[in-house]
Amino acid sequence: MAPPKVVLMVAEKPSIALSIASQLSHGQMSTRRGSTDVHEFEGMFLGFRAQFKVTSVIGHVFSVDFPATYQNWTATDPLDLFQAQITKTESNPKAHICRHLSQEARSCGYLVLWLDCDREGENICFEVIDCTGFRMREARRRVYRARFSSVTDKDILKAMDNLVEPNEDEALAVDARQEIDLKVGVAFTRFQTTYFQGKYGNLDARVISYGPCQTPTLGFCVQRYLQITTFKPEKFWAVRPYMIQNGYELQLEWERDKLFDLDVATMFQKLTMEDGILEVTEISEKQESKSRPAGLNTVNLLKVASSGMGFGPQMAMQLAERLYTQGFISYPRTESTAYPSSFDFRGTLGALANNTIWGNDVQRLLANGYHKPRLGSDAGDHPPITPMQSATEDMLGKDAWRLYQYVCQHFIGTVSPDCKYLRTKVKFSIGGECFHCTGQHVIDEGFTSIMPWLAVTERNLPRFTKGEKIEASKVELYEGSTMPPEYLSESELISLMEKNEIGTDASIPVHINNICERNYVQVQAGRKLVPTSLGITLIRGYQCIDPDLCLPDIRSFIEQQITLVAKGQMDHFRVVQHVLQQFKQKFTYFVKQIENMDALFEAQFSPLADSGRALSKCGKCLRYMKYISMQPSRMYCGTCEEVYYLPQNGTIKLYKELSCPLDNFELLIFSMPGPEGKSFPLCPYCYNSPPFEGVDTLFGAVKTGNSGKLGKGAGMPCSLCPHPTCRHSLIAQGVCACPECSGTLVLDPVSAPKWRLNCNMCNCLVFLPQGAHKISTTQERCPDCDSKIIEVDFNKKTTPLEDGATIYVGCILCDELLHSLVEMKHGKSFYKRMGSRGRGRGAGRGRGRSSGKRVDPKMSFRDF
Repeated sequence: MAPPKVVLMVAEKPSIALSIASQLSHGQMSTRRGSTDVHEFEGMFLGFRAQFKVTSVIGHVFSVDFPATYQNWTATDPLDLFQAQITKTESNPKAHICRHLSQEARSCGYLVLWLDCDREGENICFEVIDCTGFRMREARRRVYRARFSSVTDKDILKAMDNLVEPNEDEALAVDARQEIDLKVGVAFTRFQTTYFQGKYGNLDARVISYGPCQTPTLGFCVQRYLQITTFKPEKFWAVRPYMIQNGYELQLEWERDKLFDLDVATMFQKLTMEDGILEVTEISEKQESKSRPAGLNTVNLLKVASSGMGFGPQMAMQLAERLYTQGFISYPRTESTAYPSSFDFRGTLGALANNTIWGNDVQRLLANGYHKPRLGSDAGDHPPITPMQSATEDMLGKDAWRLYQYVCQHFIGTVSPDCKYLRTKVKFSIGGECFHCTGQHVIDEGFTSIMPWLAVTERNLPRFTKGEKIEASKVELYEGSTMPPEYLSESELISLMEKNEIGTDASIPVHINNICERNYVQVQAGRKLVPTSLGITLIRGYQCIDPDLCLPDIRSFIEQQITLVAKGQMDHFRVVQHVLQQFKQKFTYFVKQIENMDALFEAQFSPLADSGRALSKCGKCLRYMKYISMQPSRMYCGTCEEVYYLPQNGTIKLYKELSCPLDNFELLIFSMPGPEGKSFPLCPYCYNSPPFEGVDTLFGAVKTGNSGKLGKGAGMPCSLCPHPTCRHSLIAQGVCACPECSGTLVLDPVSAPKWRLNCNMCNCLVFLPQGAHKISTTQERCPDCDSKIIEVDFNKKTTPLEDGATIYVGCILCDELLHSLVEMKHGKSFYKRMGSRGRGRGAGRGRGRSSGKRVDPKMSFRDF
């Protein structure tokens, strides 16, 4: 018998891969570890026996960025970015997903893609195809696409029986959007950030960003703010007669509603008071209905989550995706509100029939007959969001349960009867003026029994007969004022974004989250979005230079072009070049007119010269620079008029008035928060302008919270500086290689009395002998492991050395005594290295003023 052919199947998340493998293998599978788990089993594929391997990616495999030559903000003109080539690099290099896929695909003859069925998922399909080597024409014939909307048995099996080809046009549409957003966003962002942070000290923003979607989103919030602040209230008056009928006082509504002229309103009040008798002129009854909802799409789910549950869009989508991957709801990213004709309503209702909360409602629908949902819109992507199985709050947790509960109630509501009620209107005449009152009586609750927040309010009226005359108890002249609109709510903003084609159902939460995180708006009570001074000033600045930059029209046009790419009606390259050419012209004009925006910033924010406090000396002019602690924290030299950015989210202090030997700038110490937060010295000038070319190729991006201000390869503290003569550099203070990453363990110069080594790349910490008077590095290296020899000056009262000696010199990896006195945190493999060396051939090589018995190294490591 011929050996089975091997089929590789790739899902978007590990949990989805597990569900697919479990259902296709009926639980008869084996699992092995990798970058993501690989589930293996045997079965039938396209009529032949096959060995299946099911694994996954973790979202996008690649992300787009500029090459290293364009990463330095100070060395690159933002205008050049519009023509720059872009590169695709692994989104999560540490996960090694690309290598994992390549290795798993080596013996495979077929590839089945189980990525989410939207444009982003289609784009990831082709990332997987590239990683697995199935890109060649011959190999592409053996690539299949599974289309599914939920991870239930039925949907998985149906998708497996109806495999299709991946859609490259949809993938190219995502590529087009990514390139446009990257180049336009980064060009404007770099220019704005550099220009304004170099002039003003209290902007309270690390990056002053621009985005083709983000900025129009902010524009909606600022537009509402301006409507509120420019609103002028106007007084109005209304005549309100009252009557007492059957013991109840009833207020009548004026047919004229209200008047803005007091004299005229007073005249009508006088006429009605002089008459004093209300005559019933007309009684009408009409049966009306409130329609059941259409299917639930992503935008409507986000709106309800914000207005009804208090969840921000980002959190709502995270909860919805979790419910989807666990198999409780269908795919949560959909624009459709119409169900396909083949949808199994009875089966879906049956899955909810035993639920303790709405089970009775479902059973009633199954027994009496359910109604087809209202006609909605079919976007051609996925069915509306639908519950797939029953759950309880204990199974999901409080927040996820609330979202799941709404999805269930909404679905049950879509197949329930309409709500029917009787509306009664009674008209009255008095003094020649017409008034009325209305009542409502519910005949059939319909869908509102399962969605009570949409219920029709009962309003009972006394019985009247036509021609009946009733004395008015009083006639009131009500005085009120027109009110400004409220601040835009998240729910309203989502509606505006959908209407104006700003973002997609997947990206709308991201854009709203961005304007909040970047301090352009603040979320206040009721999920209202209140723009900050920075957000308002930015939008006003765009409006005075080029309103297109903050209006939704241009983004709507881009989305229309991208949709044409997705449909194969437009060339991807031409669309990208056309859009970038438009924005390049706008950017050039924006740069020339930036002083118009600067005038608004000048009126709102404080100049750098008036901000901060004197801290350290500039190496160029030898005058004191000011430290501006407001984010982004930075140093400002008023004499040289230069700004030097610092690491973020920590404290900055002067480092013993020591100076950098390369440029004479006074050194600073940056300390991260928390009891285990590491500290490291830095030179402000070297940190912004690394003294060595190609430092980024040696160490990669330095993750010190610099928010990308200077680009990859910049932001270099002393702990990464390889200068051979500087006594604060990596060469002088580095002790040994970090066991957890490619970094180096460096002596923390201000950690006394809790001396320690910090990794200059990750959060690995090594605590050195505690309470030592002083610890320093030497020029010598260990002959066994090449680590730097350290010198420890113990306190006399606590020295572990015999005969009261205090000075000890040795290697922390190879010396038995030092080895026994160190403690590791956030790095398990370090103990294995140290333990094997501490008890091996290098033990006891330290040189001190003591001899004889050593401390048992096992005492420090027995718990590891």
